[in-house]
Amino acid sequence: MEATSAALKDSSTSSLVVVMVPFLAQSHLNQLLQFANVVSSYDIPVHYISSTLHIAQVKSRASNPIHQLTKIHFHDYPLQFSSSSSLPISHHEDPFFNSKFVENAIPHFEASPNLRQPVAELLQSLSQTTKRLVVVHDVMMASVVQDVVRIPNGEAYSFSCGSAFIFFASICNALGRNDIVSIKNMPSWESCFPAVIKGFVDREIEVVKFQAGEIFNSCRAIEGSFLQSLVNDFGWEKKKVWAVGPLHQTTITNNKDKWLLEWLDKQESNSVMYISFGTTTIFSDEEIKELAIGLELSGVKFIWALREADKFDVSSTNGEGQGPQLPNGFEERMKGMGIVVREWVSQVEILRHKSIGGFMSHCGWNSCMESISMGVPLATWPLHSDQPLNALFITQVLKVGVAVLEWEQRDEVVSSSMISRAVRTLMASNEGGEVRKRAEELGGEVRKSTEKGGATRMEWDSFIAHITR
Repeated sequence: MEATSAALKDSSTSSLVVVMVPFLAQSHLNQLLQFANVVSSYDIPVHYISSTLHIAQVKSRASNPIHQLTKIHFHDYPLQFSSSSSLPISHHEDPFFNSKFVENAIPHFEASPNLRQPVAELLQSLSQTTKRLVVVHDVMMASVVQDVVRIPNGEAYSFSCGSAFIFFASICNALGRNDIVSIKNMPSWESCFPAVIKGFVDREIEVVKFQAGEIFNSCRAIEGSFLQSLVNDFGWEKKKVWAVGPLHQTTITNNKDKWLLEWLDKQESNSVMYISFGTTTIFSDEEIKELAIGLELSGVKFIWALREADKFDVSSTNGEGQGPQLPNGFEERMKGMGIVVREWVSQVEILRHKSIGGFMSHCGWNSCMESISMGVPLATWPLHSDQPLNALFITQVLKVGVAVLEWEQRDEVVSSSMISRAVRTLMASNEGGEVRKRAEELGGEVRKSTEKGGATRMEWDSFIAHITR
């Protein structure tokens, strides 16, 4: 607790303190960390709160220079995970149950409310050392920070790690107005969000009655029309809304993945496909085999980040072995054509490289934002939650991607021929060329938005001006 005491002392001379409270998942942790860097760049004290496990995780994976991280006061708390879940996770209880995600993630949903007491105590302490306490919380952590309403000089802002389009689509779904969304084959909400996840999110959103504004990791160059519609058409005109993305490092290079970048330096422009399915995905041996065969059949060069899903307890050895298994001889046959990496890699660094011409992704919003920002088109393979809607947004609205899997096919094993066809379409066809052109143009607009005078920079300035009013 010495670090916490020192942090409280440091903040005692400030008229403003900002506290970041992310949800316990890598993409959520990283987005709030990047926004913490933005706020701290305005010389505002920032405190970042999470569990001991997740603070260690986000620090070890951060692409930020160390001097940026030292500007942020980290507060970590031990978190006990239940050995057995009390939430329904069987097919009998939830016909849309998706084992790729739910089993591995449920402990995070069950454990996160345990942070409420230590967070409340910290907020109370910080509030006594500053004129204004600003809490920026993940929308999925509303119940954890709800005690801010008892702090006279406190105010809270909800942060969405998903797209504005998802908010727009969810309101349309609640109103029974899916006709407003110009997308073919709009998936049902129930098919995307397993009951356990939907129930948790619904409960958190119900708690969010106290926020002073909404913050999105999005960019008006990407979602301006949907952000405007939320304000004009759905009663958000009295809310403060900011689009502060893209929230990732866009100009800083690190040496973590130097060997991968050196290999990419030797490849032709737009010739390599990057494949990654995030930190919560579990593929079967059959699916991995089909993906490997599909990549081999495509004849396209690739970097494949193949790793186990994040476990809720890194000290646990249950189920740990050699990780996902590739077909015999695959890596030997692919020497010179492809690289399989099993450790954590900097996705932004890889996507930024001129040799990357496509990204096969699960379409988590963090990955979508990173790919769009770097002008890299996507091969979409959604798996759960907001991903099916993000995939349709990518392929049908922005038209900067092609589908590996349509959501109606989700119960099928994606065959090697489907994978090969999607990879060839994106990387070696006229259609893929047009998709890439649109992605590059949009990526250029997004990158300009983070430059001085750009739309995103103005959003940052607007948020800072509001909380320092």
